[in-house]
Amino acid sequence: MPRLTYAFFHRPCLEVARDLVGKVLVCHGQRLRISETEAYCGETDTACHAHKGRTKRTEVLYAEAGTIYLYLCYGIHWLLNIVTGEAEQPEAVLIRACAEAPGPGKLTKALGITGALNRESILSCGELWIEDDGFQCEIAADKRVGIGYASQKDQDRLWRFKLVQPDK
Repeated sequence: MPRLTYAFFHRPCLEVARDLVGKVLVCHGQRLRISETEAYCGETDTACHAHKGRTKRTEVLYAEAGTIYLYLCYGIHWLLNIVTGEAEQPEAVLIRACAEAPGPGKLTKALGITGALNRESILSCGELWIEDDGFQCEIAADKRVGIGYASQKDQDRLWRFKLVQPDK
């Protein structure tokens, strides 16, 4: 199956976040279908880590599209993000869940993803990449999760994208 290319990630964050739903995340030989993502759209988005500008932690968000951004949440869970859009414009998509791993911390734990891959490129990394197998799905938009620190306007944005499971 074809790996996603630079052109896929070199687009606005909201487009990439929606289009990643249904793609296949491959890591250490495991293949999981992405079922949920969230968009974080730059310095004007108070939920984005880059909201307060460039720091040692957020420097990676200013990198080229396709750069992996991994950060430790609550000191225990690695969360996987992919930088999107133009370099120097800090945007990223959080991979929130896969069908087999419902939650961003469960996802990285299930795949053995740690901060060691931070700043690698999803385009050329030998351990982690994303493929398109042609799967088509319905996608629903919802509010992002766990961003109580953000402005109400940013909390209310429908920037979380979820795979809609067909009725059984």
